[in-house]
Amino acid sequence: MPPPGLPPADPVIIKTTSGAPATPQAAASNFTAVIRAMEPAVERECALRRRQPINCDFQFVVDDRPGLDINAFQTLDDNGRPIIGFTLALIAAARNADELAFVVGHEASHHILNHLNQRSGAARAGAVIMSGIVAASGADLATIQAAQQMGAQVGARYYSRDWELQADYLGAILALNAGFDPVRGAEFFARIPDPGDRILGSHPSNVQRQAQVARAVADVRAGRVR
Repeated sequence: MPPPGLPPADPVIIKTTSGAPATPQAAASNFTAVIRAMEPAVERECALRRRQPINCDFQFVVDDRPGLDINAFQTLDDNGRPIIGFTLALIAAARNADELAFVVGHEASHHILNHLNQRSGAARAGAVIMSGIVAASGADLATIQAAQQMGAQVGARYYSRDWELQADYLGAILALNAGFDPVRGAEFFARIPDPGDRILGSHPSNVQRQAQVARAVADVRAGRVR
Protein backbone atom coordinates (compact mmCIF):
# COMPACT_ATOMS: atom_id res chain seq x y z
CA MET A 1 0.00 0.00 0.00
CA PRO A 2 1.18 3.58 -0.60
CA PRO A 3 2.50 5.45 2.45
CA PRO A 4 0.17 7.87 4.30
CA GLY A 5 -0.42 11.03 2.31
CA LEU A 6 0.45 9.43 -1.02
CA PRO A 7 -2.52 8.73 -3.31
CA PRO A 8 -2.78 5.20 -4.66
CA ALA A 9 -1.55 4.63 -8.16
CA ASP A 10 -4.13 4.52 -10.91
CA PRO A 11 -4.45 1.00 -12.29
CA VAL A 12 -2.21 0.55 -15.32
CA ILE A 13 -2.62 -2.36 -17.72
CA ILE A 14 -0.19 -3.32 -20.45
CA LYS A 15 -2.30 -4.70 -23.27
CA THR A 16 -0.76 -7.91 -24.55
CA THR A 17 -1.85 -11.15 -26.12
CA SER A 18 -0.54 -14.53 -24.95
CA GLY A 19 2.09 -12.88 -22.80
CA ALA A 20 3.69 -11.12 -25.77
CA PRO A 21 5.14 -7.61 -25.40
CA ALA A 22 2.75 -4.72 -25.98
CA THR A 23 2.69 -2.83 -29.25
CA PRO A 24 5.03 0.20 -29.28
CA GLN A 25 2.04 2.56 -29.06
CA ALA A 26 0.47 0.74 -26.11
CA ALA A 27 3.82 0.37 -24.36
CA ALA A 28 4.57 4.09 -24.68
CA SER A 29 1.12 5.05 -23.40
CA ASN A 30 1.39 2.75 -20.41
CA PHE A 31 4.96 3.82 -19.67
CA THR A 32 3.71 7.40 -19.33
CA ALA A 33 1.04 6.20 -16.88
CA VAL A 34 3.63 4.28 -14.84
CA ILE A 35 5.87 7.34 -14.61
CA ARG A 36 2.88 9.41 -13.48
CA ALA A 37 2.26 6.95 -10.66
CA MET A 38 5.89 6.37 -9.71
CA GLU A 39 7.24 9.92 -9.76
CA PRO A 40 5.58 11.16 -6.54
CA ALA A 41 6.53 7.97 -4.70
CA VAL A 42 10.14 8.21 -5.88
CA GLU A 43 10.52 11.88 -5.00
CA ARG A 44 8.92 11.42 -1.60
CA GLU A 45 11.26 8.56 -0.68
CA CYS A 46 14.25 10.49 -1.99
CA ALA A 47 13.45 13.41 0.31
CA LEU A 48 12.94 11.06 3.27
CA ARG A 49 15.97 8.83 2.76
CA ARG A 50 18.68 11.12 1.44
CA ARG A 51 21.69 11.50 3.70
CA GLN A 52 23.31 14.22 1.60
CA PRO A 53 21.87 17.36 -0.02
CA ILE A 54 20.98 15.65 -3.30
CA ASN A 55 18.38 16.92 -5.75
CA CYS A 56 15.13 14.92 -5.60
CA ASP A 57 13.41 16.55 -8.58
CA PHE A 58 13.61 13.62 -10.98
CA GLN A 59 13.38 13.95 -14.74
CA PHE A 60 12.38 10.85 -16.72
CA VAL A 61 13.40 10.69 -20.38
CA VAL A 62 13.17 8.22 -23.24
CA ASP A 63 16.10 7.70 -25.60
CA ASP A 64 14.22 7.20 -28.85
CA ARG A 65 17.22 6.61 -31.10
CA PRO A 66 16.52 3.51 -33.20
CA GLY A 67 18.52 0.34 -32.74
CA LEU A 68 19.45 0.78 -29.08
CA ASP A 69 19.48 -2.27 -26.82
CA ILE A 70 17.22 -2.85 -23.82
CA ASN A 71 18.65 -0.46 -21.25
CA ALA A 72 17.91 2.04 -18.48
CA PHE A 73 20.35 4.44 -16.86
CA GLN A 74 20.73 7.12 -14.20
CA THR A 75 22.79 10.29 -14.54
CA LEU A 76 22.82 13.95 -13.45
CA ASP A 77 22.47 17.14 -15.44
CA ASP A 78 24.82 20.11 -14.96
CA ASN A 79 22.72 21.33 -12.02
CA GLY A 80 22.72 17.98 -10.21
CA ARG A 81 19.17 17.09 -11.19
CA PRO A 82 18.72 13.31 -11.50
CA ILE A 83 17.83 12.04 -14.96
CA ILE A 84 16.46 8.54 -15.40
CA GLY A 85 16.57 7.34 -19.00
CA PHE A 86 14.99 4.39 -20.80
CA THR A 87 15.42 3.07 -24.31
CA LEU A 88 12.45 2.28 -26.49
CA ALA A 89 13.59 -1.34 -26.56
CA LEU A 90 13.23 -1.63 -22.79
CA ILE A 91 9.79 -0.04 -22.77
CA ALA A 92 8.62 -2.35 -25.55
CA ALA A 93 10.06 -5.43 -23.83
CA ALA A 94 8.07 -4.92 -20.62
CA ARG A 95 5.04 -7.19 -20.39
CA ASN A 96 3.17 -5.38 -17.64
CA ALA A 97 3.13 -2.20 -15.59
CA ASP A 98 4.81 -3.91 -12.64
CA GLU A 99 7.93 -4.58 -14.71
CA LEU A 100 8.13 -0.97 -15.83
CA ALA A 101 7.54 0.31 -12.30
CA PHE A 102 10.26 -1.88 -10.86
CA VAL A 103 12.80 -0.68 -13.44
CA VAL A 104 11.86 2.92 -12.65
CA GLY A 105 12.29 2.27 -8.92
CA HIS A 106 15.60 0.50 -9.42
CA GLU A 107 17.15 3.31 -11.46
CA ALA A 108 15.83 6.00 -9.12
CA SER A 109 17.31 4.10 -6.18
CA HIS A 110 20.80 4.46 -7.61
CA HIS A 111 20.43 8.21 -7.19
CA ILE A 112 18.78 8.08 -3.77
CA LEU A 113 21.57 5.79 -2.53
CA ASN A 114 24.24 8.04 -4.05
CA HIS A 115 25.74 5.25 -6.14
CA LEU A 116 26.97 7.54 -8.92
CA ASN A 117 29.29 9.40 -6.53
CA GLN A 118 30.33 6.18 -4.85
CA ARG A 119 31.22 4.70 -8.22
CA SER A 120 33.33 7.74 -9.09
CA GLY A 121 35.11 7.51 -5.75
CA ALA A 122 35.81 3.81 -6.19
CA ALA A 123 37.13 4.43 -9.69
CA ARG A 124 39.48 7.16 -8.47
CA ALA A 125 40.75 4.95 -5.66
CA GLY A 126 41.36 2.06 -8.04
CA ALA A 127 43.22 4.30 -10.45
CA VAL A 128 45.48 5.67 -7.73
CA ILE A 129 46.26 2.25 -6.28
CA MET A 130 46.98 0.52 -9.60
CA SER A 131 49.04 3.36 -11.07
CA GLY A 132 50.97 3.68 -7.81
CA ILE A 133 51.91 -0.01 -7.86
CA VAL A 134 53.04 0.16 -11.48
CA ALA A 135 54.93 3.41 -10.97
CA ALA A 136 56.82 1.89 -8.03
CA SER A 137 58.09 -0.82 -10.36
CA GLY A 138 59.77 1.80 -12.55
CA ALA A 139 57.36 1.58 -15.51
CA ASP A 140 57.22 4.29 -18.17
CA LEU A 141 54.49 6.94 -18.40
CA ALA A 142 52.40 5.07 -21.01
CA THR A 143 52.31 1.94 -18.86
CA ILE A 144 51.39 3.96 -15.78
CA GLN A 145 48.52 5.63 -17.66
CA ALA A 146 47.26 2.26 -18.91
CA ALA A 147 47.40 0.92 -15.35
CA GLN A 148 45.50 3.98 -14.16
CA GLN A 149 42.68 3.31 -16.62
CA MET A 150 42.55 -0.36 -15.69
CA GLY A 151 42.53 0.49 -12.00
CA ALA A 152 39.60 2.87 -12.51
CA GLN A 153 37.61 0.15 -14.27
CA VAL A 154 38.37 -2.43 -11.60
CA GLY A 155 37.57 0.03 -8.81
CA ALA A 156 34.24 0.99 -10.33
CA ARG A 157 33.24 -2.64 -10.80
CA TYR A 158 34.37 -3.87 -7.40
CA TYR A 159 31.20 -2.80 -5.58
CA SER A 160 28.85 -2.81 -8.58
CA ARG A 161 27.01 -5.99 -7.69
CA ASP A 162 26.39 -4.75 -4.15
CA TRP A 163 25.05 -1.48 -5.51
CA GLU A 164 22.76 -3.31 -7.92
CA LEU A 165 21.31 -5.43 -5.10
CA GLN A 166 20.85 -2.33 -2.93
CA ALA A 167 18.99 -0.64 -5.80
CA ASP A 168 16.88 -3.77 -6.31
CA TYR A 169 15.89 -3.73 -2.64
CA LEU A 170 14.95 -0.06 -2.48
CA GLY A 171 13.49 -0.14 -5.98
CA ALA A 172 11.12 -2.88 -4.88
CA ILE A 173 9.99 -0.74 -1.95
CA LEU A 174 9.43 2.26 -4.22
CA ALA A 175 7.32 0.22 -6.63
CA LEU A 176 5.36 -1.32 -3.76
CA ASN A 177 4.68 2.11 -2.25
CA ALA A 178 3.29 3.30 -5.58
CA GLY A 179 0.84 0.41 -5.72
CA PHE A 180 2.71 -2.02 -7.97
CA ASP A 181 3.84 -5.61 -7.46
CA PRO A 182 7.67 -5.64 -7.54
CA VAL A 183 7.89 -9.45 -7.30
CA ARG A 184 5.93 -9.68 -10.52
CA GLY A 185 7.99 -6.80 -11.86
CA ALA A 186 11.24 -8.64 -11.17
CA GLU A 187 10.12 -11.44 -13.49
CA PHE A 188 11.72 -9.21 -16.13
CA PHE A 189 15.03 -10.74 -15.05
CA ALA A 190 13.86 -14.20 -16.15
CA ARG A 191 13.84 -13.02 -19.78
CA ILE A 192 17.22 -11.30 -19.97
CA PRO A 193 20.67 -12.94 -20.19
CA ASP A 194 21.95 -14.03 -16.80
CA PRO A 195 25.33 -12.45 -15.97
CA GLY A 196 25.93 -15.32 -13.57
CA ASP A 197 28.59 -14.83 -10.95
CA ARG A 198 31.53 -13.72 -13.04
CA ILE A 199 34.61 -12.27 -11.34
CA LEU A 200 34.30 -8.48 -11.33
CA GLY A 201 30.98 -8.75 -13.15
CA SER A 202 28.97 -5.56 -12.86
CA HIS A 203 25.65 -7.29 -12.07
CA PRO A 204 24.59 -10.11 -9.74
CA SER A 205 22.84 -13.21 -11.03
CA ASN A 206 19.18 -12.97 -11.95
CA VAL A 207 18.30 -15.43 -9.18
CA GLN A 208 20.02 -13.22 -6.61
CA ARG A 209 18.15 -10.17 -7.86
CA GLN A 210 14.73 -11.81 -7.74
CA ALA A 211 15.50 -13.09 -4.22
CA GLN A 212 16.47 -9.57 -3.16
CA VAL A 213 13.17 -8.19 -4.41
CA ALA A 214 11.22 -10.88 -2.58
CA ARG A 215 13.21 -10.08 0.58
CA ALA A 216 12.34 -6.38 0.33
CA VAL A 217 8.62 -7.12 -0.02
CA ALA A 218 8.72 -9.55 2.90
CA ASP A 219 10.53 -6.97 5.04
CA VAL A 220 7.93 -4.30 4.27
CA ARG A 221 5.04 -6.62 5.06
CA ALA A 222 6.71 -7.75 8.29
CA GLY A 223 7.27 -4.13 9.36
CA ARG A 224 11.07 -4.41 9.26
CA VAL A 225 11.34 -1.33 7.02
CA ARG A 226 9.16 1.70 6.94
